[in-house]
Amino acid sequence: MNVKELNDVVIRFSGDSGDGMQLTGTLFSDTAALLGNGISTFPDYPSEIRAPQGTVAGVSGFQVHFGNSPMLTPGDYCDVLVAMNPAALKANACWLKKDATIIIDGDSLDEKSIAKAGFKTDNPFEELGIADYNIIIPNITSLTKEALKDTSLDLKSIVKCKNMFALGICLFIFNKELDHPLEYIDAKFLKKNPLVAQANVTVLKAGYNYANNTHVFAHTYSVQPADLPKGKYRSINGNQAIAWGFIAASEKSGRPLFCGSYPITPASVILEELAKRKDLGVKTVQAEDEIAGICTSIGAAFAGNFAVTSTSGPGLSLKSEAMGLAVIAELPLVVVDVQRGGPSTGIPTKTEQSDLKQALWGRNGECPMVVMSVSSPTDCFDMAFQAGKIAMEHMTPVLLLSEGSVANGSQPWKIPAMKDYHEIKAPIATSLDEGESIFMPYKRDAETLARRWALPGTEGMEHRIGGLEKDFLKGTVSSDPKNHQLMVNTRAEKVAKVVDSIPVQDVYGDREGDLLVVGWGGTKGHLQMAVEQLRKEGKKVSHCHFNYINPLPHGVKEIFAGFKKIVVCELNMGQFADYLRMSHQEFKYEQFNKVEGQTFTTVELVDKFNELLED
Repeated sequence: MNVKELNDVVIRFSGDSGDGMQLTGTLFSDTAALLGNGISTFPDYPSEIRAPQGTVAGVSGFQVHFGNSPMLTPGDYCDVLVAMNPAALKANACWLKKDATIIIDGDSLDEKSIAKAGFKTDNPFEELGIADYNIIIPNITSLTKEALKDTSLDLKSIVKCKNMFALGICLFIFNKELDHPLEYIDAKFLKKNPLVAQANVTVLKAGYNYANNTHVFAHTYSVQPADLPKGKYRSINGNQAIAWGFIAASEKSGRPLFCGSYPITPASVILEELAKRKDLGVKTVQAEDEIAGICTSIGAAFAGNFAVTSTSGPGLSLKSEAMGLAVIAELPLVVVDVQRGGPSTGIPTKTEQSDLKQALWGRNGECPMVVMSVSSPTDCFDMAFQAGKIAMEHMTPVLLLSEGSVANGSQPWKIPAMKDYHEIKAPIATSLDEGESIFMPYKRDAETLARRWALPGTEGMEHRIGGLEKDFLKGTVSSDPKNHQLMVNTRAEKVAKVVDSIPVQDVYGDREGDLLVVGWGGTKGHLQMAVEQLRKEGKKVSHCHFNYINPLPHGVKEIFAGFKKIVVCELNMGQFADYLRMSHQEFKYEQFNKVEGQTFTTVELVDKFNELLED
């Protein structure tokens, strides 16, 4: 059989929520990563809880982009679609490349299943206009049953193994060995349920052998390893990376880590990941609601912990009053908001960037907060660490914005050496300053304006704290008009001074040209790929991406001034563009906005940028 070399491939695994597509995609992507490929993944969950089987609403997907270089995105359209039923085919036909390979379970193509998926005819391929694509129709369910006919498993358990058959086919097509999936199955099932372990192994090998022996594929394909910097790598998703970044900040600060949170999609994994690390001294509380979650964290911060809380969408609204308490008390706290489709409970499993204005201004009174964002799964570790560093060194709450696509997506992550990370110097007060007769809790550092962090029980450091306005030095309750003005000014100036502790804004490409593409957060990979494509065509396009939002970094004005046009691309109706109009009014901003629960595609970005260049 001929082997064709490819630079990169996009595979989309899709089926009912119970078909195991997330596991199948994860095992394939982990195998590719272990063999040295660059990968980027995107799990696409249905928002409905257990929608009726066989319906489009219940389709769950997992897309993996792997190649011979680092992959910046999970890919736009797929080269291979694995569909376990007609509903999965219908839901994902729009993501097929021209002449893509479709592998669909032939047992699912019965009259009832086709009708349940919403097709009007008995030929879904012709109805979707894809009849001339490379369509492979193995009877996956029947072949799974045949492979396990001599086992004592019940029929339901046997059918659950069919995802391993599909995985075996895909591993064969792309010349991937079975070693990693076999090790995973043994580790997960062998001790607890050896019968299930053996069944999955049998079906995985059956799928692999089916592809090898039936010759339904004219070619197999090979993707060479990526040229990645030397080091130890592992696959990591954004939520895991945020949790580990917090643990690293705790280690470097010497402050114990506390997380008080309420589970909410898609942020729950941060709490779950931290709860696993009692061995590292991490304390977690699963609170009864969002308000309790952040309030326990504020209490922990007062007691001397590096305190964090995590949420998404509507949970951020519920936390807003307590965020104001953290601001006026000037306690170090990191609030993670993993953005999802809104408003209200919206579309919980889909991605969006629509919480930015709430993050900037969604609190009562003059209540400024440092606002940061992450831009990729691997970037989450560093940004979580930096959020903790800023919170503790500046004695201020920080709001870290993530997104569903970043939180659930994964990439190969080079495990860092902690010696390469700076110490975090929290301003812990253990004794009175020289000449100080009583402790003044709001006495400040001249450079950062950070107040001192006196831990409860420290002799001579007793002080008051709460949500009422404070005296400028003593921290006692004050309603004096001039003191209030002074405290409002000081809190705003303290946040503004964070700009001196963050990197100067950079730009990908030249510092002057015809078009500057501006973005923030998880759109970075798609924007950079689109800009790369246009630059290879000789077009004068550059990319400026923001991780630090309030305050904006130094150097923004100088970058913006070098371009004839600026376009701000974001997954909302223009929130960052509006913010830039307020902070840098001298420039005109074009917008490209998308609110579909999906991130940008490189194709649509290139089309938009060409349109702007031609105007």
